[in-house]
Amino acid sequence: MELLNRLMAVQHRHGALTDDVLRGLAREWRVPLHRLEGLRSFYPVFRDQPGAPRRLSVCRDVACRMVAGPDFAERVAAGLADDPGVEVEGVSCLGLCHAAPAALAGHEAVSGSAEQLRDGMTGRRPQPLAGDPPAEVAEVDPYRGADAHYGTLAALLADGRPEAVIDTLEASGLRGMGGAGFPTGRKWRFTRAATGTPRTVVCNADESEPGTFKDRLLLERAPHLVIEAMIIGGWVIGASHGIIYLRHEYEHARAVLEKALQRARADGHIGRNIRGSGFDFELDLFISPGGYIMGEETALLEGLEDRRGEPRNKPPFPTQVGFNGGPTLMNNVETFAMIPRILQGGAEGWKAHGREGYGGLKFLSVSGDVAAPGVYCVAAGTPIREVIERAGGMADGRSLYAFCPGGASTPFLPATLADTAVDFDALAEAGAGLGSGALFVVGSGRDLLDLAIQQVRFFRNESCGKCVPCRTGSAQAVRKLEAAHAGAPEEGLTDLLEALDETLVQTSICGLGQVALTPIMGLLRHFPDEAARLRRPHD
Repeated sequence: MELLNRLMAVQHRHGALTDDVLRGLAREWRVPLHRLEGLRSFYPVFRDQPGAPRRLSVCRDVACRMVAGPDFAERVAAGLADDPGVEVEGVSCLGLCHAAPAALAGHEAVSGSAEQLRDGMTGRRPQPLAGDPPAEVAEVDPYRGADAHYGTLAALLADGRPEAVIDTLEASGLRGMGGAGFPTGRKWRFTRAATGTPRTVVCNADESEPGTFKDRLLLERAPHLVIEAMIIGGWVIGASHGIIYLRHEYEHARAVLEKALQRARADGHIGRNIRGSGFDFELDLFISPGGYIMGEETALLEGLEDRRGEPRNKPPFPTQVGFNGGPTLMNNVETFAMIPRILQGGAEGWKAHGREGYGGLKFLSVSGDVAAPGVYCVAAGTPIREVIERAGGMADGRSLYAFCPGGASTPFLPATLADTAVDFDALAEAGAGLGSGALFVVGSGRDLLDLAIQQVRFFRNESCGKCVPCRTGSAQAVRKLEAAHAGAPEEGLTDLLEALDETLVQTSICGLGQVALTPIMGLLRHFPDEAARLRRPHD
């Protein structure tokens, strides 16, 4: 963590980590040069040459691709080709799906047509800013007014029963909202029972899956909930240190978090002897050097320990052997944000928010062909069709053709399954899952095969390369799918893809490789017309 922070600070001063700079740092810091080179080559934020003074990072993933076309980044780059002061790069999803097509001008979130982005970068007219999307964050905030923040923490410290917190979380049925869906109370119990030190609480805020931006808005609009839950987690497991691991593109969230942390520290909620309880807890903010793989919990830990973010083999799990070898409690932003509400209202009160026998609330990032993309807080058990209506219904007169219920790691489902409930088990029965909580909606007339191939490209691009099946299998799949989309599918392609998917599921070290072909598998199962495009006429 310290080494990566220092490298990012040096790059900020010099504009890049050139070979000469790295050699100088290796001598000055007494760190092997190969180690510094390994970090520079792995993390996307690092550059070996400074590049142009101004950089425009243009999203190329599904929400922006659907609005602006597959060649949007190329068109923006062509419009700025004569300006040596501007560098244009195509990048993976920026978490700005509500403002598609979106880009980052340096750290500033922007959106607009290729011409608008070009004119904004050249100063001919103001660059359009991404607007604020709907975000129903207040649904889970038990506080009304900043003066009441951290009331749940105060009550718990006065009560002095950490086990009661775990009991409530287990009774509530809260599950991890980052994709895996592991029972939260059970994870907290495992970590509390584990032996060893140091004991650490980590918030995984490296939200990077295409279509997912709920965690960003939760951090920007209710950071106190996440901070409070992390402090409570530290008290429960006996940790004195916490880390918020934030993706580097979320500059606005960073500013909000830093301000919230300063206030929490000034008000005595972070630091030594919190509220006279004898409990000490410090909380740091760490900015990721980039890479979707860093959302995988063990890759994230490798990054915090100043190594390349390659997933570890499991077991042992982070609850037993995590950050610096000690028990580590790690949840994502949404999971932590739910906890103050649950602890204040009780497990039964939380479950009562659900519908049709389901329990609790769920945040969904909704984007694609809807009239009002944004973050919506819905009762568990709400049909997907109703969520789409909450987001303004279908846009531009289109009818519903397909939807991804939980981001790129979940398959496209047909409109006939739109009455499926928002729930882990209900979506699993439909052959999908809640994934990263990103509901991506596709209307009639769209090229679904193109969108699915782009999802597979994303996983290929973001593979860390550690395991051969993921590294080579995803690349082979993209090459064959691109040929098929261009009208030249190879013989037996669908059978090959199904066999490759099975191989990736069984042999990949982490979840990235295991879901890399999921978007295409959904088409093969549910969309016969799309699947036919992957077959030769005589197949």
